[in-house]
Amino acid sequence: MGDGGAGFGDAVRRLRASFGDRLHLPGEPGYDAHRPAWNLVIDPRPAIVAEAAHPDDVRAAVLAAREHGLPLTVQATGHGTHVPADGGLLLKTGRLGGVRVDPGRRTARAGAGARWSDVIAAAAPYGLAPLSGTPGIGVTGYTLGGGTGWLSRRYGYAADALTRAELVTAAGEPVTAGGEEHPELFWALRGGGGNFGVVTELEFRLFPVAEVYAGMTLHPVERAAATLARYREWAPAAPDELNTSVILMRMPGGQGDEQEAPARWALAVRGFYAGDAERGRQALAPLLEAAGPVLGGGFGAMTFGEAATAFGGPEPAPMAVVQHLELLPELPDGAVRAVTQAAGGAPSPGPAGGPALTAVEVRHWGGAMARPEPDAGPVGHRDVPFSVIATAVLGAGPSTAPAPAPDAIPAASAAPDAAPGMTAGEAVRDLAGALRPYATGGSFLNFLTDPARTRDAYTPADHARLRRVKRDWDPDNLLGRVHNIPPA
Repeated sequence: MGDGGAGFGDAVRRLRASFGDRLHLPGEPGYDAHRPAWNLVIDPRPAIVAEAAHPDDVRAAVLAAREHGLPLTVQATGHGTHVPADGGLLLKTGRLGGVRVDPGRRTARAGAGARWSDVIAAAAPYGLAPLSGTPGIGVTGYTLGGGTGWLSRRYGYAADALTRAELVTAAGEPVTAGGEEHPELFWALRGGGGNFGVVTELEFRLFPVAEVYAGMTLHPVERAAATLARYREWAPAAPDELNTSVILMRMPGGQGDEQEAPARWALAVRGFYAGDAERGRQALAPLLEAAGPVLGGGFGAMTFGEAATAFGGPEPAPMAVVQHLELLPELPDGAVRAVTQAAGGAPSPGPAGGPALTAVEVRHWGGAMARPEPDAGPVGHRDVPFSVIATAVLGAGPSTAPAPAPDAIPAASAAPDAAPGMTAGEAVRDLAGALRPYATGGSFLNFLTDPARTRDAYTPADHARLRRVKRDWDPDNLLGRVHNIPPA
């Protein structure tokens, strides 16, 4: 719909009556501040931006979009936005915050705009913790996409901990979904993304986590191949309390006499043990021994809140990011070689020090994530134990953030972004191609940046079931500007 049509004008008048100065049109103050997603690779140009401050606002926006033919996009923090909201209605739910903890039931209720930092702070006084991601990202998108974090090997995905959801359907009706209320819809919400309604509040379980042992150490990059070879043997027997990854990351370069020195690579071991420090040290010892001398960083005992804050760091500024994930049933020599060569762990030509990647992370999954309850949601490929996540950060300055969290960009800095003749996007695609012979072809929704691959995040049976749920709750695909699951 063009922005000059009578129908569009009617929609604006209707929305202005509900939203007042929380409605923003192109050229108005506030429009450019509210239209972007976090990932600046996307440059959305919506016809209308509306900031919801109450569930009634959500209903008003959904009805206006439906009745006036406006494409609808929903965005809280914007970290999970991969489809631009061009030419339609961008509904912002970031104002729907608020967190309430019930320590007796060990649950929390969080508004659609709440961030994990809000939940962590509210739960900490009771010795409880959520299955959270990076503190600065939103609770809702993370949970609906599956949600894997520091405690997931011990307690499962964030979606598995969901107990109740309040949402507005594509028909504009408020609905509560839970184990006894609309169970098929509730199943779909636990991993199916934002396809089935606009969530206004979530309720989820919290877990008793007092002390943790966590940190990250840096090691010589020349130890990368040997460390990954040890990792593939050691990780499957690691206790569920231990969450680990091995990262090759590009560190900032120094300043030379005439020009900036090239960036250098480092090997990092990241770990988080949900338990006491001595057991954590013992559990991590074989991996750290393989990684060799410690060049920086360290591990220590701390509370969950302290660890989440230290690992997540401050909310990262918006940046342009290219990212790709592959799931691997094992780590054969060919996959290890592809990772080390692509990330600079093996010699590579070019004064910039190698291809344009910022980091490559090899992560171990498994544990409780691979042992779902019978009624668990459609988080796909739970049995695959390893992932490789390649990240290139474009056009961002050096970062001083500490060790990245499990769902954050696994990088210590945004280093110079290209070797001669290779762009960042080409470097990510090159590694993806090298890993393809060893990968399953599956993906994970929270890390999936290509909307065309949405089906890859699910098993065929779950995807077919999700399409049937979509048909029942959004047959016209009003909520299609996400990782879309089309109605059956």
